Amino acid sequence: MPNIHAAITGVQGYVPEDVITNKDLEKMVDTNDEWITTRTGIKKRHILKGENQGTSVMAVKALEGLLKKTDTNPEEIDLIICATTTPDLVFPATANIIANKVGAVNSFGYDIQAACSGFLYALATGSQFIETGKYKKVVVIGADKMSSIVDYTDRATCIIFGDGAGAVMLEPTEEDFGIKDSILKSDGSGEPFLHMKAGGSRRPASEETVKNREHFAYQEGSTVFKFAVKNMADVAAQVMERNNLTADDVAYLVPHQANKRIIDATANRMGVGEEKVMLNIAEYGNTTSGTIPLCLWDYESKLKKGDNLILAAFGGGFTWGSIWVKWAYDPK
Repeated sequence: MPNIHAAITGVQGYVPEDVITNKDLEKMVDTNDEWITTRTGIKKRHILKGENQGTSVMAVKALEGLLKKTDTNPEEIDLIICATTTPDLVFPATANIIANKVGAVNSFGYDIQAACSGFLYALATGSQFIETGKYKKVVVIGADKMSSIVDYTDRATCIIFGDGAGAVMLEPTEEDFGIKDSILKSDGSGEPFLHMKAGGSRRPASEETVKNREHFAYQEGSTVFKFAVKNMADVAAQVMERNNLTADDVAYLVPHQANKRIIDATANRMGVGEEKVMLNIAEYGNTTSGTIPLCLWDYESKLKKGDNLILAAFGGGFTWGSIWVKWAYDPK
């Protein structure tokens, strides 16, 4: 039997037109552009506005662009995995809503919730369906409407998050490209430091939870920063070490866009210079599950077949991980 690898054969992103800049936030909370830029690297974030506009709206835009770019009929899709922390509804899965909207009538789908590490978890999962020979076309989407769970009176969190979506196509190849290795981690003891206090089965929505503003993302910034710097950097280095990859072998680090200082620490741990770091945090902020596919989309024209990419992320709860990808195609 041939050795089948799961290769990324296309990538597409989408961000909404409406934008909140640092200057806008100065009018909303006690902060300023210099403070935000210095501590996070963020200048603006795209926001999905309008009634009944959920995460699936952005995911569908990204997927429609991906199908056009890869010349794929939606009926050819076998599986859609959507990584999201902000699903349209508790159920059904946002992946199923997306499939229905694009006409992927022969696919099945489900969501993965691993906060900011969600896309990595979904990418590793989707690759397994390809590698077993079970399926030929698997779509992995990272999408979040973080504006729906951000408290715009809380300056600790409202400066960070934005909305966006990215999608990749996974297909089989017998060449030595694709998803090569992954290390995925989680530690539930991190729950108190980055979570949403209400809205789940433990504390369902009530007059009290709404009044107490418990349906927003809560973060203890300093603790999260320390965990993220260490674990995201360590796991990226571990993937390189166990595959005998040096900094010279790596074309790009593709980091979760949470904080410029965390990204810099990860790059330093790997020994790669700034020129090898995918960075778009200034434009989009932290789009949670969307950050890594949006990076791939922004940098797609610079990638060459055979490039080694190290993807790395850290998320709430805590979750973190890293994936080694060998890029499978040249820019068109």
